[in-house]
Amino acid sequence: MERNAVNAVVRRWSRHPACVARARTELRTTLESWGLAPLTDAASVVLSELLTNAGRHAVVPPGREIETRFLPVAHGRGIRIEVHDASSVPPRPLDQDPEASGGRGLFLVDALADTWGFGERTGPGKVVWAELGQDGGGSRAG
Repeated sequence: MERNAVNAVVRRWSRHPACVARARTELRTTLESWGLAPLTDAASVVLSELLTNAGRHAVVPPGREIETRFLPVAHGRGIRIEVHDASSVPPRPLDQDPEASGGRGLFLVDALADTWGFGERTGPGKVVWAELGQDGGGSRAG
């Protein structure tokens, strides 16, 4: 899918869990302004999981913020959600324990996104991304 960095919405967040709800509000506003409101529910879950993982698991120096980027893709029919953090440790799905209260985040991302993955970024750390489109059904990565 093509990316349009010109229309990117970039925000920075602390690692505090309350920032996840604020980021979802920003995402909802962005999707509505781009005419992509039908993606709100799935995109909100994906963003929540990626941002929560970055806040919980990214080993970063105090004071470092987590950055989100929302970019229109697929000729404006979808969105790319990026979460940047200063940790170079790649995300990995945990073994599924039916009794565990957590550890299902990346499985949800995989189920809801057309495609997702991670990679290096400019500066320290990594970017974890997911793309969702109104047409649905894309290839899976991870």
